[in-house]
Amino acid sequence: MRIAIIAYQGISPFMLSTPLAVFGEPFLASGHDVVVCGESGRISASGGLVIETAHPLDAAGKADLVIFPGWRDASEPVSPEIVAQLRSAHERNALVAGLCLGAFGLAEAGLLDGRRATTHWARVKELGARYPAIRIDPQAIYVDDGQVVTSAGIAAGLDCCLHLLARLSGVAEANRVARHLVVAPQRGGEQPQLIDRPAPATSAEHRVADILEQLWADPAQTPSLDDLASQANISRRSLSRYIRARTGGSLGGWLRRARIAHAQDILLRGEKGLEHIAASSGFPDAPSLRKAFRAELGMTPTQWLARQRIG
Repeated sequence: MRIAIIAYQGISPFMLSTPLAVFGEPFLASGHDVVVCGESGRISASGGLVIETAHPLDAAGKADLVIFPGWRDASEPVSPEIVAQLRSAHERNALVAGLCLGAFGLAEAGLLDGRRATTHWARVKELGARYPAIRIDPQAIYVDDGQVVTSAGIAAGLDCCLHLLARLSGVAEANRVARHLVVAPQRGGEQPQLIDRPAPATSAEHRVADILEQLWADPAQTPSLDDLASQANISRRSLSRYIRARTGGSLGGWLRRARIAHAQDILLRGEKGLEHIAASSGFPDAPSLRKAFRAELGMTPTQWLARQRIG
């Protein structure tokens, strides 16, 4: 898979490094061809850095996935050259992603009209006022609308890129990369932008984090909240509080997302039979699996799998 990341004058080095950390590092097993395409051969980044790019902007014309990581100012129109590349990518059915303020570039290209989308929480009103045809989700950390994907702020861009990697290479590969980057793999796009997610500090928090990691690896488990509280050696109320602080929701909601992610990985591997997939992922039966997919993703497992085909 050929992936193009668009760089521009004034880009944040962190925004540029976000997709590179997920797609461009040598520890990746998937072997995607990643190129950084610049408006010019030398890009002046924020912080006084200068970045040399080996590929011109039009190199994005050959990519299966085009990522536009942020934009220097939401009030400044995105350059016509970048907008043209984004529009061209969409017209040839490539997957297009706008991270953070990159959503404004996708909006200028007309790619978000009639679609769900998100951006940084501080700019959602401005995006909606300027582009009223967009169905803005101000809470989501990222929104996958098929061939067009948008994300919230900088950290959410990392979640979004891991989600894109899961689409391209499977959930197992995305989780492996997340572990290598030492980030949590369980953040779903529907989680709210503004919640407290502290890193584990106390021994109890570390135990809760370990429990969640074990459940993510094997979501077919069906432990009760009392069982997990006993395992963590804390009260049920404290466990619920730790889980909410770490995942943004309840254990039940988080475990449902873990089971859906497990089912997605099985589907991407080409395995058949929804009853088998449901049982392997912790759902009691195929109807429960379909219901969870519709509730979380707005589509059936079959519809979701069809949308993962790129190009």
